[in-house]
Amino acid sequence: MVAGSYSDAPALLRGYLNYSIAVKGRSPLTVSQYYTDLKMFLRFLKHHRGLTNAPFDETPISDVDDDFIKSVTYNDIIEFLSYTKTQRDNQAAARARKSSAIRGFYKYLQHQNIIKESPARELETPKLKRSLPKYLTLDDSVDLLDAVDGPFKARDYCMITLFLNCGMRLSELVGINVTDIKDDLLTVTGKGNKQRTLFLNQMCRDAIEDYKAVRPVEGVKDREALFLSRLGRRISPKTVQHVVYTALDRAGLGGKHLSVHKLRHTAATLMYQNGADVRVLKDVLGHENLNTTQIYTHVRDEQVQAAMESNPLGKVKRRADKKKQNENGEE
Repeated sequence: MVAGSYSDAPALLRGYLNYSIAVKGRSPLTVSQYYTDLKMFLRFLKHHRGLTNAPFDETPISDVDDDFIKSVTYNDIIEFLSYTKTQRDNQAAARARKSSAIRGFYKYLQHQNIIKESPARELETPKLKRSLPKYLTLDDSVDLLDAVDGPFKARDYCMITLFLNCGMRLSELVGINVTDIKDDLLTVTGKGNKQRTLFLNQMCRDAIEDYKAVRPVEGVKDREALFLSRLGRRISPKTVQHVVYTALDRAGLGGKHLSVHKLRHTAATLMYQNGADVRVLKDVLGHENLNTTQIYTHVRDEQVQAAMESNPLGKVKRRADKKKQNENGEE
């Protein structure tokens, strides 16, 4: 879905979505998620106020006018979030995303002087459970690379190599242009169209050169794109995901809830385990906040705890305790 194509959205919502892409630099995928969440919110309100008998997922929102949107209260939002939990079984992460979408929409309306005060100004984000990231071990990573095969082996090997070494996002890899590579440096465009420069180690440089040697020249439709599909167009995220899942299956790593994003976790974890400072890691990953990167420090904490608990001395009782047991006639 691209800017300007939200034809069934009310005018105010359509303006916000296009603003998010054109001015705020949000990706079309992110804005599409905003739209999905806000459409559900408006559908809920229509049903909650008894304005429609249509099936929920078929309820139109094109007839929602400005006054309807401006009439929303804080309690309406809380009722909606309660509905998503009890009736839609939305977990905290999904409810947090919906909260963010609503908050962003009404903040936009306030900045545009359409409303005086946002009903979501005091809305708290549902607390998220911080879980340790899933990642591949070093041996798993090598097995994954060894499993890459097929007619596009050089391309696929190069993509997975960049994921595992650079920790880039899927959208960042897909968006790489040939001109983004300068010797041992690679410029990627991350969230909010923010660019950062990554260092390419020898493995990455070799993989890129091997791919460039076989990269199609004739019939290429997207000449700027580094990674091309079999049709000569910029490779799609879905194709990259398929490549990764296929390689994971071949490596015997399928069924472990691994994904393209877990390769990003793998790169970050391996770098941290081998001495990378968490502040440097923040810049490598393109995180806005250091707290986002701190999750990788817990991986080390967990390993340290496991190592210490595996020490056999941890299970040995003090001799004084044994002597006391013998004096008391204990076995």
